[in-house]
Amino acid sequence: MKPEIHLLGISIKTFGLTFALGFLACGLVVARRLRELGKPVDWAYEIVFAALIGGIVGARGYYVIQNYSQVKHDLLGSIFSVTGLVWYGGAIGGAIGVIGWMRWRHALELRMLDMCATALALGYAIGRIGCQVSGDGDYGIASSLPWAMGYPHGTVPTPPGVTVQPTPIYETVAMCLVAYALWSLRDRVRPGVIFALYLVLSGLERFLVEFIRRNSEVLAGLTAPQLESLGLLAIGLVWLAALVRHGGVQALRPSTA
Repeated sequence: MKPEIHLLGISIKTFGLTFALGFLACGLVVARRLRELGKPVDWAYEIVFAALIGGIVGARGYYVIQNYSQVKHDLLGSIFSVTGLVWYGGAIGGAIGVIGWMRWRHALELRMLDMCATALALGYAIGRIGCQVSGDGDYGIASSLPWAMGYPHGTVPTPPGVTVQPTPIYETVAMCLVAYALWSLRDRVRPGVIFALYLVLSGLERFLVEFIRRNSEVLAGLTAPQLESLGLLAIGLVWLAALVRHGGVQALRPSTA
C-alpha cells in the first residue's frame, strides 16, 4: 500500500492522484465522443469541470448526511474537510452539475447521456485503483482465499496478519469491462440504451460486491449502497423494458432515419 508518495519534498496522496487521472480519462473519452457526434470538442473541459464541482459537493454532502451523528458537533469543519467522500453522493452531485450544464448549453439529449455513462464507468474503475493503492478502507471482509491480501500500511489499515477480499480490484476489473462494452455499443444501439445499460450493469456490480464488503446492513439484510444499487438497477430495467414493450427488440437498435 502507498497512501502517499513524496516527490521533490512534496507529499502527494495517491488517491488524489488517481482521482485526477480518472477525470482526465473521462475527459478524453468525452472529447472523442463529442468529435464523433459533431459537437464542440471544447465542451469536454466544461463537462468535466461541471462533474468535478458537482461530484465533490455531492460526495462530501452525502458523507455529512450519512454520518451526521458523528460530525454534528463540528458541522462546518466537517463540510469543508478534505476526507470523507461517498461515491453515490458524488454521482448524484456530478449528474446534477452535468445536466445543469447541458441545459445551459441546450445540449440535453440522450446521446449526451450515453456519452457520460461510458465516462462514468471508466472513471469509477480508475477511482477504485486509488482505493486499492491507498488502502482507504474500501476493501472487503476477512478471507483466506489465495488472492486475499492485507492492508497493514493503508490509510485504514487491517490488523497484522489479517487478509481480506481485495474488492477495489474486483470493481476496477468489472467496471473496466462495463466501460469497454458501453463504448463498443455506442453506435450499435439507439440513443438512451447505453445509459439504461449503465444503470443496470453498475447497479448490479455494486449490489453483488457489497456482499463481501464491510458496510453495515441497514434494511432487510442489505447495505445502504445495495438499496441504492437496486434503485439504479430498477430504473435501467424499466427503461429497457419500456423500449422493448413499445417496439420489440428492434426498438433497441439505432434508427435507420
